[in-house]
Amino acid sequence: MHAKTHAYLFGAIAVFSGILGFAAGQWASAREPAARLFPLLSSKTTATGGAITYPTDSPAQVSSFVLTLQPGEETGWHTHNVPGFGYILEGEVTVDYEGHGTRVYKTGDALIEAVGVAHNGRNKGTGPMRILAVFMGADGIKITETQAKKPASNPYRSLHNVLKIDCNQFK
Repeated sequence: MHAKTHAYLFGAIAVFSGILGFAAGQWASAREPAARLFPLLSSKTTATGGAITYPTDSPAQVSSFVLTLQPGEETGWHTHNVPGFGYILEGEVTVDYEGHGTRVYKTGDALIEAVGVAHNGRNKGTGPMRILAVFMGADGIKITETQAKKPASNPYRSLHNVLKIDCNQFK
């Protein structure tokens, strides 16, 4: 092979490699979507219209957990002492806010938990319901207080009674 042919062949391979590399890079970047920010919720009030206020007497403390309710289970009547954010990961929950009506939250819904308002969440669906709950509290302040109120006829089992859950372990 002549030097001129060899140089031409080497150049063609380099150009082909460059084109192939560029195409591969474009293909790879087309498969990897850019980061996206999807707003879930921005609110100055709770689910029942109350103002969001934060405890100030103690150092701040953020607690989070995922609560799962199987079909027919409920949270039991309770109140929250601190603001909380909820995001339904799966399923559907019906929440009865004492004196403030009933709301249904489905997969992908976000909410600010009611503070100081008794409420009870029920899974009336056929599959599990999972909610990510994040509470913005303070050291030494209980997140949740169990309430004695129970509706006159309630066919649902209380999760607090079935599993003996104490949400305050996260305080």
